Formats: sequence, structure tokens, C-alpha cells
Amino acid sequence: MSGLPPSPTPYMILGEAAPLGARPSTPFAQPSMPPLEAFRPYLEQIWSSGRLTGCGPFHEQLETALEHYLGVENLALTANGTIGLLLALNAFDLDGEVITTPFSFVSTVHALRWSRLKPVFVDIDPLTGNLDPSAIEAAISPRTRAILPVHCFGHPCDTTAINEVADIYGLKVIYDAAHAFGVSVSGRSILSHGDASVLSFHAAMPFTCGEGGAVVCADPRVKRRIGRLRNFGLVGTTTVAAAGINGQMSEMHAALGLLQLAQFDHAIVRREQIAGRYRAALADIRGVRLFGVGPQWRSNHGFFPIAINDEHQAGRNQLYERLMDQGIEARRYGFPLASETPVYRDLPSARAELPHARSLAKQILCLPLYPCLPDATVERIIALISEG
Repeated sequence: MSGLPPSPTPYMILGEAAPLGARPSTPFAQPSMPPLEAFRPYLEQIWSSGRLTGCGPFHEQLETALEHYLGVENLALTANGTIGLLLALNAFDLDGEVITTPFSFVSTVHALRWSRLKPVFVDIDPLTGNLDPSAIEAAISPRTRAILPVHCFGHPCDTTAINEVADIYGLKVIYDAAHAFGVSVSGRSILSHGDASVLSFHAAMPFTCGEGGAVVCADPRVKRRIGRLRNFGLVGTTTVAAAGINGQMSEMHAALGLLQLAQFDHAIVRREQIAGRYRAALADIRGVRLFGVGPQWRSNHGFFPIAINDEHQAGRNQLYERLMDQGIEARRYGFPLASETPVYRDLPSARAELPHARSLAKQILCLPLYPCLPDATVERIIALISEG
């Protein structure tokens, strides 16, 4: 032992490594935590039962509670959102190519690579950041098996147009809905579209179990298959029916999820207040574009993205540095594009122009937004952006 402290490790801002050292005074995301005393009875039950995992009672309670709250059926909990994507892709026994977006956190594309599927990147709608349905159809080949769109920032994809394309060509649609917990359009959960939707319960998401995720399946048979796959492929105790993985949520994470769900609506009210203040104050700032919210949407206000264009005196990167210098952790979402990372940039589709995705990746900045964010800090962030 040298006696030296361990080297600092970069923490992640949901997509880019932050500078080494202490966490900023205003982090990009901070989970709402229930009172510790409220968690204690759950822990006592877990200690008493001795059951830490294996789809125990809290796991079953949370699956049922989430189905009821979200208005969906066939929800299967997973260890995290990335495992959820892997399970969903493997549950459909896909091979070949999957059309997806370059404008997402890299876990979306990593799930394809780990599943031995070839990502095919297509361009996005510049107003929403979501996949452009017309670009999807143009990229379909005889090897295409599925579409993997992302509800970016929790803004709903054009599910009608995407599903129409999928129906014509006989493709599966698996939505990366990591940002879309509780989002609905015209009273219908956005998770009810496509063949499956995958949620993330990472600590930076509006609803969190600390870590965890879920797959919402259109077909109950797919949920049963995911249930086997997340438990090593076992049926019973001795029969191995598939090459599965350990993808189960622990009892402690499920217990925390039950407590988080009880306070979720209250947290959303505060998130909406902060988002409303940002929207009102930044709407007329030159060079700042806000993202629209549809009149029939129920948003979870999980993210507040702004696009900084050339008319802003500072520009996106300078504004990012200004905020970070003041201890305020913003995020350049989708930067760099997944298609521009060393892992994927040699793919033929990564060498396509993708003009809207490339442009938005250079403009986007997500601002801190979470229930315990003080009003004074919100005003300080607004002032720093307004300086030009």
C-alpha cells in the first residue's frame, strides 16, 4: 500500500465525462429521495425475509404498481435500462440491421452492438430531436429487422408514422423510452406504442430506483420470455430454455421504487414550476430556441433542453463553459453523436451526412432541472444565459 488516495474517476453527465475533481455545487441532476425513516421499514422486511433478489415481494409489488400508474400492461422490471434494451432486442430474436438515431446516449447503440445487430443511423427531425419517419423508410434494406427510436427528452416520437412504416415492411419497433416515464399523449401512455418500450430508472431520471429499468411489452408472451431471459434463461430450477443473463432488479431497488412512486406526482409539480420559469424567462433571448410542448402531451419535465444557435453572442460551448465555471453542471446532450464516436464512426451509415443530427448536437444544452433545485439557482442560470 502506498498510502496515496485513489485517483479521481470522472463521473458521467449522462453522456459526457465531467472534469476530474469535486462535483459541481449545482449538479445537472439530483434525485428526489424519500425520508430515510420511510425506507427503514422496507429494509427491515428485507432483512427479516433474507431475500435480496429473485423477483421477491417488493419486485412484484412494484411491477403491479407501475402498470397501474402508467396505464400499461405486461411490464417487466430489469436491473437497468441498458439491460432492458438488451432483453427486448433478444426477446424478438433479431438479426441483421436495426434503424436508429445517432442523437442519443450511446447505450442505445451499445445495446444493438452487444446483441450482434448492425446499427443503421438515420437523420432526425430538427424540431424534436426524434427520428424522422421519412428518413427511416429511405434506409430500409432487405437486412432491416427493426426500428429503435428514442423519445428524446421525453418528447413523443411520431409513433403513428413510425408504426405505419413498420407495418408496411414487417419490422419490429422497440422504443428507447428512457426519458419518457409518465409521458402520455391524448390520455394514452406513450409506452403503449410499438412492440416494446424500455424505461430507465437511473438516478438522473425523473423516476428512479437508484438503478433499474423496465420493458413494457405489447404481447404478454414477450413479457414471459423477458422474465426467463432476465433470470439466466431458466424455466423452473433446472431447465435452461434460453441463453439469458442476470437482469433482475433487487428487492432494495424495488422498495425504493415503491417509495419514489408515492411521491412522483408531487415531484412533477415542482419540475413543471421550474420548467415554466425557464420557458418564460428564455423565450425571447436572442439565439435561444426552446422546444415545443404539444397541447395534448402530459410531460414529465425530466429535461429542459435549449438550442443555442449562431445568433447567441456566447455560443453553445462558451455558454457551457461559463455555467461550469460557476459550478453549474449543464449537459451537451448527444455530443458527440453516437455515429461520430470511435466505436461506430466506421459504419457506412455513420459516414452519411445526417445534417440535422450534426447541427443539433452542436447546439443543444440541457439545463439543471430537479425538484430540490432552489429558485435562486434557477434565476442565476437564467441570468448567465441572458448575458449573451
